[in-house]
This record gives sequence, structure tokens and C-alpha cells, in this order.
Amino acid sequence: MSDPASAPRAAATDDHTPASGRAVVIGAGAAGLLAAAALHTYADVTVVERDVLPTGPEPRKGLPQARHAHPLWSGGARAMEELLPGVTAAWLAAGARRVPLPTGLVTLSARGWLRRWPEAEFMISCSRDLLDSVLREQVARTERVTVLDGTELLGLLGDASRVSGVRVRTSDGTERVLEADLVVDASGRGSRSTAWLDALGVPQAPMEEIDSGLAFASRVFRAPAGTGDFPVVSVQPDPARPEPARSAIVVPLEGERWLVTLSGTRGGQPTASAEEFELFARGVRHPVVGELIAHARPLTDVVLTRSTINRRHHFEKVRDWPEGFVALGDSVATYNPVYGHGMSVAAQGAVALRGQVAGYGIAAPGLARRAQRAVALPVAVAWELATGTDIRYPEAIGEQPGVARNLFGRYLARLTRTAAGSPPVARALLSVITLSAPLTALVRPGMLLAVLRGPRRPPLTEPPLTADERAVVFSAPEPAVAPTAG
Repeated sequence: MSDPASAPRAAATDDHTPASGRAVVIGAGAAGLLAAAALHTYADVTVVERDVLPTGPEPRKGLPQARHAHPLWSGGARAMEELLPGVTAAWLAAGARRVPLPTGLVTLSARGWLRRWPEAEFMISCSRDLLDSVLREQVARTERVTVLDGTELLGLLGDASRVSGVRVRTSDGTERVLEADLVVDASGRGSRSTAWLDALGVPQAPMEEIDSGLAFASRVFRAPAGTGDFPVVSVQPDPARPEPARSAIVVPLEGERWLVTLSGTRGGQPTASAEEFELFARGVRHPVVGELIAHARPLTDVVLTRSTINRRHHFEKVRDWPEGFVALGDSVATYNPVYGHGMSVAAQGAVALRGQVAGYGIAAPGLARRAQRAVALPVAVAWELATGTDIRYPEAIGEQPGVARNLFGRYLARLTRTAAGSPPVARALLSVITLSAPLTALVRPGMLLAVLRGPRRPPLTEPPLTADERAVVFSAPEPAVAPTAG
């Protein structure tokens, strides 16, 4: 996704001669690895990571949100495949599942159960540890990329007009200077971009925040025998109800496991209590998730997270944006994790960054500002989807929507109800939710007419599980083994 107004005018290199340049990427999470993949053809890339990275699919200290549901939507998976050809096959070989949507999805949307129509989109279902591990392996095979883990970033080099590199401290306490034509901040939710840029005298970017007061509680279970192809099961809140928004989702993981994530806004938040976990799951709009985990053995304790604020830095609006610096992924915007958009937006942002560098060259005048604007396009789609819903929950904090957004919200509610009984509308809705199509796909003339007509089939009254799926789970004996910690 790139800005047509700033489309590249000429290729910086040909297919045979790599461009010479130097880039530093801050952060070796998904966004940082994808940024390195985007830049390696055009520069020698050094990735600076504070954590000591694991050698396999293991937890990482700087990624606490990895313990919760992390769907990778098809829009993001396609972008990652574009940057790292073969990465999808590598995930599947490592144990991930490609889940067809909505065929492999049992979901109660805000306006009813979605039927399991033939595949329109897909998601990659696995643990975040596995997903990142495969990305690290793929990038490690990429030429011109060096990863410095256990390395702390101390600040940016340069001034308000140009960032020329970074200062770092390595694991042995040595301070180093890494000069660069381009510095990419992909350090995530904890990014210090605003402080770093402020220290150089760069004007502050406008910022938006929407806080729904959401908390997440997650637990891993051993999946019942015979559920290797079990669907993703999700119960979503209805923002039109004057009550706290509570949800529950079951996501299949590698190793015959289920990751179950519960969430709730102020007045209806889950707790870290193992005894209350199943009870909360039964208390959302439909008890199916609670009923499912009653037949699954817990493998871990409950992990609770409250850092779920939607926050967006409008770096693209800074008039005097410095040369040589681009922010990407969660460093630009963070979203309520329940929507699962963070990784997909980061991947599409990395593709946009590559397009600008390929067209203009990594050190071209104005490159950083053009790239920051291109990165903002996928951010804007995810931001509208997340905040347009979150601001409607009781006690949400943030700027209230105006007339236009309220009208669109009512239209979206009707569209969601129509999608429960109309295959074309369901396909369009999924294409936007998975970041495979722009928001405008929902307001095309044919879509407007379909939404005006409403659903073509009556609403489902129960989860659309097959007879075999019901038999496998609900006939299983309830577990009697106590969970382990971790």
C-alpha cells in the first residue's frame, strides 16, 4: 500500500546490482524483522535489539502481549510473504495452521452468528513465539542483515533536519556509534521515538488516544483428542448494549493446544484467577467458549494484561520531518489487541517502506517523509476499525465520534447483521477485517444495495459447529488434572 501522489519515479537499482547504503532498524520483533527484509536489497542493515533473543520458539521478555491471542490475518500474511518468500510454508512446516475464513471460524459477531461460507480470506494460527521464531530464521538467511541483540539504544544521532545514526550500548557495556542513511524505529509499544525526536528539536507529532479500559486474560489448554482441525471459536461483544464489553476466543496452537483469551472493558474485566476463568468465559454473550474449555486440560496459569490503549502518533503530519528517520508498526500506532491488526499493519507498512526506498533510493531527499506518509495508509484502516468500535463502549475515554462517524457506525452495524446471512457481504466484511481491502470496499454501490436489502437468510440461533465437532468435544470427559504454572 503506497501513496499514489508520491509514487516512485525511477528505480534506484537494477535487478543485478545491490544498492550501497546503511540502515539501522531498532527492534527485532516482527516489525523490525520485516523492516530488515524490506531494506536488505538497498542497504547493509543492522538490527538493534535490547533483549537477548531466544534460539527457537520461546517467550521473549520484551513481548508480554505474545501470551494473548495473536491472529495473523491474510492481508498481513500476504505482505510478509512478499517480503520473505516462503515464510508461510515455513510456518506451516513448524506446526502453524492456515485457517480458511469464514469456513474455519465459528464466531458470534456483534449482530449474530456468521455462517461458515466457502473460503474468502484466511488467518495463520500459531503461537506468537513460533511466528517470530520463523521470521528470525528467515531473516537470518538474508544477506546484508546483522542482528545485535542484548544491545540498548541510547539515542539518535543528528539534528532536527536529519537523523544520521544511533548510539548504542552492547551487552559488555561498550558504547558504539552506528551511522546510517536511514534509521527505522520498530521498537513497538515501548518506543521512545517521541522523546528521541524531541531531544533533536523535531516538532511533536499530533497524538490520538482511545482507551476502552480493556483487560485481557489468557490461558493455554491441551486440546481434546481429535480436534486437530477444530475451528477458531469467538464470541464478540455488542457495542450497542449499555454494558461492559466482554469477549472470548479459542485459537488453535501448534502442539495440539488451544490458546483461550478473555477480555472485558471497565466494570467487566477478567481477573488472573484460575477459578474464575471458565466462569467468565461462560458469562459472555454465549457460553460456547466456557463449554469448550470445560473439556480441555489447563496447561498454564492465567496471564493478565491491561495495556490495551489505542494510541496513534501522526508522524506523517509533521511538516519538518527529519531526513533519515521512519517509524513503523507499533511505534506509530497501537491498537486494542482483540482486533489482531498490529502485525498485519506492520507488514504492510514494511512493504510500503520498501516501495519508497526502491523508487527513490535510501538516502534520497524527502525519502523519510514520503515513506512515513506511505506507512500511515495501512495504519489509518486499522485505526478506524479499532477506535470506531472501542469509543462506543461504556466509560471509554477519548474524543467522541462526530456525526459522520456515528452514521458510519450505524451503517457498519447493519452491514455486520447482513453479513450473517449474505455471502457477498460476508466476503467484503472479511476482506476489510483481514486488511486485504480498503474501507471503501464496504461502501461500493453493490454493497450499499445489499446492506439496504438486509440478510437473505434468517439468523442462526446456535454456534455453527458441525455434528462431528460437537461430538468430539462435548462427549469428552472433563479434565481432572491440575494445571502447571508457566
